[in-house]
Amino acid sequence: MGRWRPPLPAASPYITAEGFAALQAENKSLWQKRAIVVKALAAAAAEGDRSENAEYIYRKKELAGIDRRIRYLQKRLPKLKVIREFAQRDRVFFGAWVTLEPDHGDAVEYRIVGPDETATSPEYISMDSPLAKALLKRELDDDVRIEIDGRALNYSVAAIRYPDS
Repeated sequence: MGRWRPPLPAASPYITAEGFAALQAENKSLWQKRAIVVKALAAAAAEGDRSENAEYIYRKKELAGIDRRIRYLQKRLPKLKVIREFAQRDRVFFGAWVTLEPDHGDAVEYRIVGPDETATSPEYISMDSPLAKALLKRELDDDVRIEIDGRALNYSVAAIRYPDS
């Protein structure tokens, strides 16, 4: 039996069209991978004593991980709202690429996306993150101040752009 974990706070249901397509492709590939793992698990189980069969134990854990991710995707995909159009392009909203100039250092660029697609690129930040929340509805040349772990970070919005719809 696994260790109990408290439920995570509800994540925003928004996702870009590219992110949604990537999650659907991941779900499909997991089902294909699952079929291969099930065959390998059956072959390992046929070898006899399962208590000392490393292949069997490994495949059992691998199958559990695949099933966990499939279960998550099957629950999450129907709840997601795909955002395809970006109406206001002069302010920071979901899907925007935002270039920020910090007080000290080089400019950085981030894209505000849904929490389900932040792992695909280091430039993607979740709309639920403190920085993205501070950026939402900002305009060009606005100053943004956020506090993380007791230290203040100051940025200026240098550019806002949206992908072509």
